[in-house]
Amino acid sequence: MTRSERAYGAPRRGGPGRRAGAALAAVAACAALAAGCGIRSTSVPVDAGAAPSRMPCRTASAEATAPPQGNVSVRVYLVCASQLVTVERTVEVDESRSDPLLVAQALLSELQRDPDANERRAGFSTDVPAGLRVTEAHKGDPEGTLRLNQQPDDLPAEALAQVVCSYAESESLGSGGSVLLGGPGNYAPRGYLCTSETKSLPGEVPTLGALELS
Repeated sequence: MTRSERAYGAPRRGGPGRRAGAALAAVAACAALAAGCGIRSTSVPVDAGAAPSRMPCRTASAEATAPPQGNVSVRVYLVCASQLVTVERTVEVDESRSDPLLVAQALLSELQRDPDANERRAGFSTDVPAGLRVTEAHKGDPEGTLRLNQQPDDLPAEALAQVVCSYAESESLGSGGSVLLGGPGNYAPRGYLCTSETKSLPGEVPTLGALELS
């Protein structure tokens, strides 16, 4: 190598063309590697939106068999998704033939019973207290009155709505979407209404006001 070549730098072997070829070869090798091995899947979960609800407020009652001989199917209101929704239960009293008090007691027992496994999976619950009892009317009460061992208005709001709607829609207990309920004392009974608003917002149960005792 001459002095001038050392001073100004001798050209490297291969020149620019060789460098460009090496770069292209590297790119091709990477492409071949990616094609042969594929892209590794990520372990980070992908947000695909909210999962479907597991509480549809619907049971498999439509597929249920007929009730045992001597029993009848009734409908009571339970709580599901902060609303009142009917479920079918089997009782031993016939609403159309039995004494109204027996019907009221049977429906109350169903309201107090814990939801079964299918109902729980569907999201159903009940707020009706286990100690609640229903008795016959006091002397002088209007016909059709039912007396509870607690003042109706002292019950949890959703529990009262469950009782009112279950009774009001019973053919032997209700009248025009309402039921007459009183407490254990001498207070006059009230007419409680079951409306579409009651079912969608069970925290409010409209009343017809206190009824005068005869």
